[in-house]
Amino acid sequence: MAAFINRILLIFLILQNRCMCHESALSLLKRHQQSPWGFNSDCSKSSHPEISPDSPNFKLEVRMPGVTPLMSDSYFCTYVPVPPGQKSYIVDFKPHANMDTAHHMLLFGCRLPATNEDYWDCGNRYGTCLREAAIMYAWARNAPPTQLPADVAFRVGGNTGINYIVLQVHYGDVTAFRDNHKDCSGVTLQMTFLKQPLIAGIYLLMSANAVIPPNEKVVNADIACAYKQTTIHPFAFRTHTHQLGQVVSGYRVRDGKWTLIGRQSPQLPQAFYHVENSMDIEYGDTIAARCVFTGKGRTTVTRIGQTSKDEMCNLYIMYYMDSKHAKPYMYCMQEGNPELFKHIPPEANIPIPFSPNMAMHGHHADEEQLNVNEILQQPKGEEEVVLDQVPHVEEVVNWPGGELKLGQVSGVALDSKNNLVIFHRGNHVWDENSFDRKHIYQPQGIGPIPYNTILTLDPASAEVLNAVGVNTFYLPHGVSTDKNDNFWVTDVALHQVYKLESNGDRLLVLGQAFQPGSDKNHFCKPTDVAVDPLTSNFYVSDGYCNSRIIQFSPEGKFIMQWGEESSPSEIPKPGQFFIPHSLAFVPALGQLCVADRENGRIQCFTAQSGEFLREIRHPEFGERLFAVSYTPNNGGQLYAINGETLVGRGVPVQGFVLNFTTGELLDIFKPSKQKFLMPHDIVAADDKTVFVGDIQASRVWKFIPAETTETLIEAEIETKLRSPDVMEKHKSKSVLKQSSTAVSPVLITLLLIIPIVMLVGIGVFIHWRKGKLYGEDADSKLESKQSSGGILGRLGGKNSRGLNLGNFFASHRGYSRKGFDRLSTEGSDQEKDDEEGTDSDIDECSAPPLPPPSTS
Repeated sequence: MAAFINRILLIFLILQNRCMCHESALSLLKRHQQSPWGFNSDCSKSSHPEISPDSPNFKLEVRMPGVTPLMSDSYFCTYVPVPPGQKSYIVDFKPHANMDTAHHMLLFGCRLPATNEDYWDCGNRYGTCLREAAIMYAWARNAPPTQLPADVAFRVGGNTGINYIVLQVHYGDVTAFRDNHKDCSGVTLQMTFLKQPLIAGIYLLMSANAVIPPNEKVVNADIACAYKQTTIHPFAFRTHTHQLGQVVSGYRVRDGKWTLIGRQSPQLPQAFYHVENSMDIEYGDTIAARCVFTGKGRTTVTRIGQTSKDEMCNLYIMYYMDSKHAKPYMYCMQEGNPELFKHIPPEANIPIPFSPNMAMHGHHADEEQLNVNEILQQPKGEEEVVLDQVPHVEEVVNWPGGELKLGQVSGVALDSKNNLVIFHRGNHVWDENSFDRKHIYQPQGIGPIPYNTILTLDPASAEVLNAVGVNTFYLPHGVSTDKNDNFWVTDVALHQVYKLESNGDRLLVLGQAFQPGSDKNHFCKPTDVAVDPLTSNFYVSDGYCNSRIIQFSPEGKFIMQWGEESSPSEIPKPGQFFIPHSLAFVPALGQLCVADRENGRIQCFTAQSGEFLREIRHPEFGERLFAVSYTPNNGGQLYAINGETLVGRGVPVQGFVLNFTTGELLDIFKPSKQKFLMPHDIVAADDKTVFVGDIQASRVWKFIPAETTETLIEAEIETKLRSPDVMEKHKSKSVLKQSSTAVSPVLITLLLIIPIVMLVGIGVFIHWRKGKLYGEDADSKLESKQSSGGILGRLGGKNSRGLNLGNFFASHRGYSRKGFDRLSTEGSDQEKDDEEGTDSDIDECSAPPLPPPSTS
């Protein structure tokens, strides 16, 4: 009888826990596997402008096509094309949004949207635009909408680089969607074909190097640039930081006088706010900005980055200027001179107070201060988990020491023992006199490099273990190794590919010395080689002139090729290259990834067939991406290095760690004391040690992971939300969050008390029955049995084989405490310069670029 009652109670407790956790991570996972929104035919999205033949004026509707977000802090995007073939002008914006539904809306001008889907979750790995994103409009709860002054317009279409308008809507709290209605929030654009006298644009000031020490009370990030363009007239501004930002201020500095452009708390709705005082910025003025942060509450260093645990320091200045000289986008990323900022007005250092109900939701809420009850009541489909963070990669200072003398370091690789292999140019350099217009190497008469050009180093001590390649090469470029530790190298002067034994003996040479070409037997400045360890087929990126990938058999027989040159004036298509510069082979998947240098992206292909699989591109790459490397650790990671923009100021030159599967940016790194001058190649070991070869610095940089720390981060079940890391202070390493629609505290207490009362009653009853039937001895035996294996014994004890709620949930398919992706920041703050830089077919010299490569 007692055993039967025990089973009944056990079943009851299991059902009770299921009931109480009906909004737990498990159920949210099941719910989220369904479509997060639905399409409503009554909520139409006009994909074509309403143009009348009798009027130059027209309207363009940019609306959400009937979406129903299920998760708070969701970001949805949609797009419409602007009229093709001619320029048109946006003269006004009319928002259509309910403050109870949409938290804020942003409009971007894009060359191409991030995806060609009708609408998408742009809070996940997709952003807003495929490349550059020019922000044009912002509407936010409790903030004024963007308004353009008279005779001011945004110019789009034609050759402006803005072919599409992308709408991003942030749904902060989905309580309004309990009735499952469809949302059609959006903006009506008032447009005209009539040329407007004044053109609007955006000037972005952004810090790239700010570092916020833990628990530091006040940290300033200063940015300043001399203005060297035609006069602009600021009329609106917008600030952006993450959780640690206190106040952002922007100024014009003229003749030592600081004039305020705008000052705002970044924790308030991030709309564009009106510039209070009419002003202009002329040639020779300085544009300056300061972001004030606090490191209070943080236990680790915080850096600039795109995840919610990182920070940002952005000030957007919306301006207008004369149409004849209009520039739609300008930016400044230069660190401010401390001498200049000694004179910044004191107001820039004073945080702006605000009411909590005015603050931004999502990653701007100070969720570290929420108590457990508040966390449990958050209406979000996430769970708090303890994860091992991807450790930040930091420089090994003073490595390799002063004894290693190198020329221009063009390539780095690792052998099977993880020894470092360096390919350098000795006393030869690549400059503007190295090649003629037909890509023929000019200084052939000086002979080959009279030094060992291939060095193998101990990765820890930098001791030279092996040195070969003397009197062989003229202009070394790429180096890689195979499973037998043979060296595969390219020489751009010789237009040849070499396979060498570790002792330097030649095993294979392809191409004709000093003879560029584009057929099966010639190369034109080949850049790199990758070898398939399973088939021993190898792949050559060729290169500066031919824009192709060639596959060869192990014996060097031509198998196939793919690729064509992209046009600088058009968006590059899949399989097009503008200098395929570096290769990374992914053995487990048989994929080949290519650093498409001047297109600033990584392209991955099926190695055997050349079939395009995907591209990886991030605004942080900028216009040029020099090299890529692959390691299988953590499920597969890519390491990449970018290059300096050729014209104007670009993004910082730095290294990147990416999730191979998702393409997500996991980490950004660079030297701690100096700067990369011209990093040219990168290689990473399985232990996450990274080496970067620098052409201009004639050295190799070494980076290793910083000490891994366990950090509580907030993660979602399937889609990544743009909400902040929620940390429970040292109380628990795992807190399962429930929805606000879960059972109330009173009901929870009642449900917990009922089984306890029942257990006590049953215990009393059993005690009485056993005493009546068997006496004292039987009662003691029952007590022993219950303490070792009864209901309470089965529910408790780490060695029990009974019910364990943690294992119960973890055993269900789809639920996991591991593998959650990092959170990404607001897509609206990844905008980049809309103007393309000048392309070059050389990379190692700082002199004027060579003429474009021939197509022959």
